[in-house]
Amino acid sequence: MQTEAEAPATEPLSLTNVTRRYRRVTALEGIHLSVRQDEVLAVVGPSGCGKSTLLELIAGLQEPDEGAVSVAGAREPAARRAACAYMPQRDLLLPWRDALGNAALALECQGVRAAEARRRAEPLFERFGLAEFEEAEPAELSGGMRQRVAFLRTLLAGRPVLLLDEPFASLDAITRAEMQQWLAGALLDEPRTVVLVTHDVEEALYLSDRVVVLSPRPGHVVAELTVDMPRPRARRETVTSPQFAELRESALEALGL
Repeated sequence: MQTEAEAPATEPLSLTNVTRRYRRVTALEGIHLSVRQDEVLAVVGPSGCGKSTLLELIAGLQEPDEGAVSVAGAREPAARRAACAYMPQRDLLLPWRDALGNAALALECQGVRAAEARRRAEPLFERFGLAEFEEAEPAELSGGMRQRVAFLRTLLAGRPVLLLDEPFASLDAITRAEMQQWLAGALLDEPRTVVLVTHDVEEALYLSDRVVVLSPRPGHVVAELTVDMPRPRARRETVTSPQFAELRESALEALGL
């Protein structure tokens, strides 16, 4: 693992010896991580190991008790928040806005007028498989479509770092597999530096360039796996390949499974 002193200055995200405590409970301990420009880093670990806390620390929503977090060269919470777009597990679409209005909200929050925000968001609906659903209410959309709208809103925020917290956990297995393949393509078209938290080892390996495995609480890094597989990745061929199977076994072994 690279320390902050060893990490290249171009790396947009780094955590150096980060520890986070809640009263008597230590959630994370001694975390060293660095993420390269446009790299997708997946974080897996058992429930309660501090994965969501890790994202909130990066996003400037929490501060470490020890160590330092740097995003785009900044350590101050406000500057970290300005550099990150956070997509939680729930899509959090506003029921009184149509799909286009929900996506355009990211631009409106930056001061863009509503009509102009809709005009700028609309061309992306076809690319994201949402054509003809611009005026649909959230309740009229499938779970996968809602997640696409939420992801489009996250991209439109224009932040260099994307933080994805179990984005497909609430979807059924078939829809989840479809969304994983869709997200892989979307990140090829719209490259970002991404930290993806997931419980799903296959999802982590399929979508990422590297996978970090955390221990049970207090969470610390117990393994790091490089996913040296070319993109674009056809999902079926990828997850059934011998190389993928070997990586999966290594991840499961690190998790104690």
